[in-house]
Amino acid sequence: MLELALKGSKRYYGWIACLLAVIGVGIGCYLWQLSYGLGLTGMSRDVSWGFYIAQFTFLVGVAASAVMLVLPYYLHHYKAFGRITILGEFLAVASVTMCLLFIIADLGQPMRALNVILYPTPNSILFWDMIVLNGYLFLNIIIGWQVLQAERNSVAPPKWVKPLIYLSVPWAVSIHTVTAFLYCGLPGRGFWLTAILAPRFLASAFAAGPAFLILLCLLVRKLTKFDPGKEQIQTLAKIVTYGILLNVFFLLCEVFVVFYSKIPDHMAHMIYLYKGLHGHAALVPWMWASIVLMVISIILLVNPFTRQKEGILLIACICVFCGTWIDKGLGMISGGFVPSPLHHVTEYIPTKPEIAITLGVYAVGFLVLTLLFKIATTVKEEAEGL
Repeated sequence: MLELALKGSKRYYGWIACLLAVIGVGIGCYLWQLSYGLGLTGMSRDVSWGFYIAQFTFLVGVAASAVMLVLPYYLHHYKAFGRITILGEFLAVASVTMCLLFIIADLGQPMRALNVILYPTPNSILFWDMIVLNGYLFLNIIIGWQVLQAERNSVAPPKWVKPLIYLSVPWAVSIHTVTAFLYCGLPGRGFWLTAILAPRFLASAFAAGPAFLILLCLLVRKLTKFDPGKEQIQTLAKIVTYGILLNVFFLLCEVFVVFYSKIPDHMAHMIYLYKGLHGHAALVPWMWASIVLMVISIILLVNPFTRQKEGILLIACICVFCGTWIDKGLGMISGGFVPSPLHHVTEYIPTKPEIAITLGVYAVGFLVLTLLFKIATTVKEEAEGL
């Protein structure tokens, strides 16, 4: 089926060329970073995880969201999702690919990644994070490819695929849970030291991931002959609604606990993010923009009248995706490091090379996503005789 990715219009090849150009710039900046070191980034002694790990954290959630299609379709026999389950699985493949690349970029020297394999330490969360991420990547590649191949040949998928599908459901939850444990297992960081961090991660994942998938479904409908289906999109919209409501609820729970208990170390992080601390307020506009975007999305999604209008749903999904990206991709990581355990404020701002490398990784992800979606939609069109 790989040959299907090589057939397309001039617009398709133009998009591929643009992605390759961005990837080229990203590779150039990464080689610069590889030569110069991580001093090229905005990270410091006090902020040792920056933009790369922030994107990794957010994209793990996007990858995990595929379970919101797999679970209803395979376990609860919601047949309508059969049209788009493959899109969710291929989105997971692209997302995990970007996650792994961001980890490599953050390591400074990519060969250090081999230390996790050569010197395994099962008592380390990083060891388990390596296992669940790579395992989830292979599960989605194998399941997605086999199911799509069977659909193209008009036969049932091999029986051995079914156990892998069932395994992928708890595995999807595990990748984001283990990622959350990376942070809440650090007792010196008050902002992350909460048992509700994993549920917060999952809630934002089940909001942002399906929201992005809705945007992709609308784009697929416009650019191809394959229609993902109105019922499928509306069901996803309901999942996004519950996800964003839970995400905001968990955030409010954190705010209550932090300020009702009045523990200074915990309060300092929240104050820095939403008010500013000691004259430092780089993230304050971003964090309030995140709140506004999530509130707007809730208003638009809770009301069935606005949710069922796809033009308004498009705006709501953009608000959900951008709002959760800011909350999780910017505030969650920087907010955990600022202020430091000694209450020193060292603000973090990503540098231009850092942003270029990030865009390069995203371009790789979108290239993988484009090729996989091209194959999937072509097979769907052939199967439906379009």
